[in-house]
Formats: sequence, structure tokens, C-alpha cells
Amino acid sequence: MSDGAVSTSVPIATGPSATVQLPSSTGAGLAVLRIALGVLWVQNAGWKVPPDFGRSGDRGLYFWASEAVEYPVVAPYSWFVETVFLPQLAIVGWAVLLAEVALGAFLVLGLATRAWAAVGIIQTTAIALSVLNAPDEWHWGYILMGVGHLVLLLSAAGRTWGIDGLLRPVWVRSPGRVARLMTVLS
Repeated sequence: MSDGAVSTSVPIATGPSATVQLPSSTGAGLAVLRIALGVLWVQNAGWKVPPDFGRSGDRGLYFWASEAVEYPVVAPYSWFVETVFLPQLAIVGWAVLLAEVALGAFLVLGLATRAWAAVGIIQTTAIALSVLNAPDEWHWGYILMGVGHLVLLLSAAGRTWGIDGLLRPVWVRSPGRVARLMTVLS
């Protein structure tokens, strides 16, 4: 490279051998984005407090999910939140809490990063559909979260400073189904 930057092989496409030479700072930047999004999910799990997830005080997960009903973005989603999600909050709340903690943990560790980035896109979409029309909500935050997860999905960000990068060579050489699956998910 003529600019004197150190280069490293950072995968930006799918497939076991899909790599391109990019500056090492690109891989580091992707790792920082992955870790920051992971920390964001773990930190935000703090307001999803069992056992009632905020129902008794009209706060937390209950409050924010209720925004989907009070300020609908998409009518069928509002109906789902009102008739399925909120009545079953004691059960669904645990699923949301566990999914978001797992999402954050796996992103921080850089394990199955592409799969968890897809989960991040889905979860970000669900949150956005709950609060986009709520007063004083900054819609760009959800767009940026979604784009951040899309970048992780497309860039295989777990291969830099992540477990994906450590185990991928083993997965690529292994003939097993789980190894092939992890190769794709990494």
C-alpha cells in the first residue's frame, strides 16, 4: 500500500475464502463497532426488570412496548403488542431480556457475529416499531443501530478481536455440519 498503512486480510463478503486486503484500521473499526453495539444491548437490558418488567409502575419494558399501542407506527404491529405481547409480558419479557443479553454478549465476544447481527437488526426493528412515533423519540438512533448491525452482518466483524477469528480456521478445515454452519455464521 502506498500510504504506508499496515494491511490485514479482513473478510467483507460471504464464503470461506472471501477476503480482500484492507487497512488494519478497518478491522479494528469494525471490532470497535461490534463491541460498542454489544455493550449497548447489555446496558439496555438493565431497564427490563423482572418479574413484571415495569407493568406495576408503567415503566421499563412495559412502558416502551405500550408506546406501540399509544403511538402506532404500523397498525398490525400495534395490534400484536396490545393483544399478545403486553398480556403475556411476564413470559415475553423474559424472552426479550435473555435475547438482548445474549445479543450483547455474543457481539462483545465476537462469536457467531453475523447471526447475532441479524438478531440485532430484528430487535432494533421491533423497538423502532414500538417507539418511532412516540413524542421526543429520536428516530435516527434506530436507523443508526440498524445500519450498525447491517455493517456487522456484511463485514464478518467477529473475525477481528473476536472468537470468530480464532476458531474460523478450525471451522473451515472441519467437515462437520456444525463447523460449516459456524463458518457461515462467523
